Amino acid sequence: MTRTQNTLKTTGESLETTTKELEDSKSNLGSVKAELEQANAKIEEETQSNAALNTEIEELKSNLDNANAKKKELEDTLESRKEELGATISDLSTELEESKSKIQGFENKVAEMESSKEQMDKLTAEIQELNSKLSSTQDENTNLNSQLMELNNILLQKDTKIQELTDIVDSKEKLVDAQTARLEEVETELGELKPPELGSGGFAAEERTTCPMCGAVGSSIKQIEDKSKVLSYVGHIPMYAKKHVCKKCGYEF
Repeated sequence: MTRTQNTLKTTGESLETTTKELEDSKSNLGSVKAELEQANAKIEEETQSNAALNTEIEELKSNLDNANAKKKELEDTLESRKEELGATISDLSTELEESKSKIQGFENKVAEMESSKEQMDKLTAEIQELNSKLSSTQDENTNLNSQLMELNNILLQKDTKIQELTDIVDSKEKLVDAQTARLEEVETELGELKPPELGSGGFAAEERTTCPMCGAVGSSIKQIEDKSKVLSYVGHIPMYAKKHVCKKCGYEF
């Protein structure tokens, strides 16, 4: 009877201690749940922010593609115009040289035919006509050169705009990479803050994750993302499956 009473007393004290530990565990579980809710809210906010950034990057990339297409079109137009202007300038230069040669020939004829007033007047009129044509050719040549300079200025402005769009896209991509890295850190912290599962009787369940290589359990086992298995995507952000890693032997399962 005395032994039974002592056993009952010991059992009662053990039950009281276990009950107190259970109450403490419940209190800690409530605190961890609150932290988990805050972390989940933060993850949702960062996910929405990343989605908005990805949308903005897609728009910028589309603008960049349009700018590149416009640049290519302007380059093709400029190249074609350069060829046309080159051919025109070449023709005008040839015509100019021919006109100079004719003027020189007429001037020589004028010198040789000073005795003939009528022929000299005719040659003088032809010389004036050729001089007028020469002046017109020079004006056209100047106009063509101005058009070429305008096309070069337009192309330079397009190159500057494309560079600005490229810089914006690069900065947005860097921001998304930073947000993604932060999101992975928060998910890792959530995995570490996750409380142990409780059995149906209110005590810790005996079925814990065990390393199949060295038999380590509990805090010796951590959970990380399995980069080789993509479950889904949030926008352009992949959501990976989970796997366990033993801190003692390094075995992954």
